Amino acid sequence: MLRHVVLLTWTDAATGEQVAEIARRLRELPAAIPEIRSYHCGDDLGTNPANADFVVTADFDSVDDYVVYRDHPQHRKVIDELISPILASRLGAQFPLGG
Repeated sequence: MLRHVVLLTWTDAATGEQVAEIARRLRELPAAIPEIRSYHCGDDLGTNPANADFVVTADFDSVDDYVVYRDHPQHRKVIDELISPILASRLGAQFPLGG
């Protein structure tokens, strides 16, 4: 099993409505992509000033399942249409769970 983690920082022009729509659309992905075992996303709490603005975590049984998610048209649509226009920076990592 592996976990995928993404930290997003928005541009200063990003609005709360845009971010809420991103969260809503991302939360629809588990219903569309059966390879997703667990999926969470949301705004950073703001407790540390250097944190990213938004986080996504997703668990998968295998790297192949992660790749299905990564390349899935519905996921790509959220990235291309909603995230990319307000994205200042992105960090991502995948790591094995239970090892």
